[in-house]
Amino acid sequence: MLPTIARILELPPVRAGDPVVLGGGPLDQPVRWVHVSDVGDLSDLLSGGELVLTTGVAMIDPGAVDYLPGLKAAGAVGLVVELGTSIDEVDRAFVRQAEQLGFPLIALRNKTKFVDVTEAVHRSIVAEQYEEVEFARRAHEVFTELTMKRASMSDIVGAASDMIAAPIILEDLNHQVIVVAAQGISTSKLLADWERRSRLTPSSRVTHCAGPESWLVTPVGPQRQQWGRLVVPAGAGDERERMVLERAAQAVAMRRMVEQDLNSLEQQAQSGLLDDLRRGRIDDEAEATARAHSLGLRPALTYLPMAIRVNETARADQVVAQRRQVRLLDAVRHAVGVSRQTALTANRQAGHIDVLLSQPSVGDPEETLTRVATEIRTGLLRLGGVSKCAIGVGPASTRLIDAVDGLDDAAHVADVALSLPDTGPRAAKPFHRAVDIRLRGLLALLSDDPRVQAFAESELRGILDHRARHDDDAFDILRAFLEVGGNKTELAKRMHLSRPTLYARLATISRILGVDLDDAESRTSLHAALLIVETPKLR
Repeated sequence: MLPTIARILELPPVRAGDPVVLGGGPLDQPVRWVHVSDVGDLSDLLSGGELVLTTGVAMIDPGAVDYLPGLKAAGAVGLVVELGTSIDEVDRAFVRQAEQLGFPLIALRNKTKFVDVTEAVHRSIVAEQYEEVEFARRAHEVFTELTMKRASMSDIVGAASDMIAAPIILEDLNHQVIVVAAQGISTSKLLADWERRSRLTPSSRVTHCAGPESWLVTPVGPQRQQWGRLVVPAGAGDERERMVLERAAQAVAMRRMVEQDLNSLEQQAQSGLLDDLRRGRIDDEAEATARAHSLGLRPALTYLPMAIRVNETARADQVVAQRRQVRLLDAVRHAVGVSRQTALTANRQAGHIDVLLSQPSVGDPEETLTRVATEIRTGLLRLGGVSKCAIGVGPASTRLIDAVDGLDDAAHVADVALSLPDTGPRAAKPFHRAVDIRLRGLLALLSDDPRVQAFAESELRGILDHRARHDDDAFDILRAFLEVGGNKTELAKRMHLSRPTLYARLATISRILGVDLDDAESRTSLHAALLIVETPKLR
C-alpha cells in the first residue's frame, strides 16, 4: 500500500520543514514517487502519482497561470513548495486555483534539504512495497496450507478475517449466511436484517465496493457458476483486503468442489454451527440465535433437541455408504419441511443424526413433535438398507445454547430406544424420552462394565445353561413372568397354559436358578440381569 500525502507530511525531514497545507484536494491520495523540479512544464517528465517538490521558480514565471493545471494534467497528485529560496510566500491566486482544481498545495516554511525528503519518501515507498510483497507471500502460504489440509469453510473465512482484522461473512445466492467471522463484533448486530441489507448490495463478477453501506464483495465459485460471495461489511477496499478476500474465495471454492457430493452448502453450515455450539466455541446466545436464524431456523419460544439412530445393512463400498448418509439426512430435512417446521440438522457419523427443532408458539407442542417424528420415521424406513429407526428427545429449552447441550441426553435415549424389542408398547412410539427408557437406559450405559456383566451371568447362569442344553421355553416363561411383575394369572393367559402346568414350570425354573420367584427382591434382581443380557451395548 503506497504512502499517502498525509503520511509523507508526518515524515521527520518533512516535519522539519514546518509544512502547512494551503488548500486543494484531500491528502489521502497515494504517492507513487517524489519528483524534484523547478521546470514549469513537466508533462513529459511525469507518469502519474508523483508528489512534486519545488522552490517555486516556476510560480514567478510569466506562464505560471498554467502551472498547477499542467501538473494535475501530467498526473501529479500534489505540490510541495519550499519558501525562502525563490519565493517568500505563495500567491493567493495559486491557493484559489488549487482549491478549484482539488489539487493539494503545501508550503514548507523552513528551508529543507530535498534530498533528505526524497530519501525518506522513497525509503517509505520501498518499505511499503516490500511489506506488500511479504504480505502477499504470507497470504499465499496460509491459504495454500488451508487448501492442502482441506480446512473447513469456517476455518478459511476465519483465517481471512484475522489477516485483515475485519469481519467477513460467507453467504449463498439466497443471501443466507453460511459462515460468519465476526472479529470481536457482536454477531447479532452484524447480521441484523442481513437479507435485506445484502440484497441492496449488488453482485459482480469482480471484487468491488458497492451498496449503501460500501461493502467489499467478491464472488465465490467458478465464473458463470458462482454459488455465493464473501462480504466485508464497510470494508476499506484497499489492495490487501481485496487480495485476501479473493484468495479466501478461491480456497472456499476449492473446499466446496471437494465436498459438493457429500452435503449441500446449507447443510454444511448447519453442521458447522451445531459443532461450534457443542464445542463451546459460541457461548453468546445472541450470536447463536443470529447465526441459526440466518440459516433458516425459525425464532421460537423453545427449542427441542432430538437424536435419530438407524440400523443399516453393512456396506463395504464406502462411496455407497456415504451416499446413503446423504439420503438419510435429506429424508430428515424433507420430513421436517413437510411438517412445516424448521430445524438445524447434522450428520455426526454413520446412522447418527442430530436435530434441533424450533417449536412453534401456537398449537400443541406434543402433537407437533409426534407429527414431525412420525414423518421422519416414515421417511427413513422407506430408504433401502434401513431396518430400524429410533428417535430420542431431550429436554426443551428457551435458550438455543442450552438446547444444544440436551443433544447428548437425546442421543442416549435414542441409543437405548434402538435396542428395545421390536414388539410391545414402547416399540410403537414415534419418539422416546428419558422416562421411556429408565432402568434399561441405565443398564445400557453400564453394560460394558465387567462387574455388571458378571452380575448378570451369576443371576442367570442356571437358566442360560438350561436353555443351551434343552432349548425349551423355560427362559421365555421367566422373561414373561418378570415382565408381568410376577402376576401368575396374567402370565397363564399370556402363555396359554393351565395354572397347574404353569406353577410346575415356575417351580422348575425356581429350582434351576436357586431362588424364590415369589420374593420381590429376587424378581427385581433377575429382571435387571435379564435387561443387561438382552440390551445391546451402546457404541
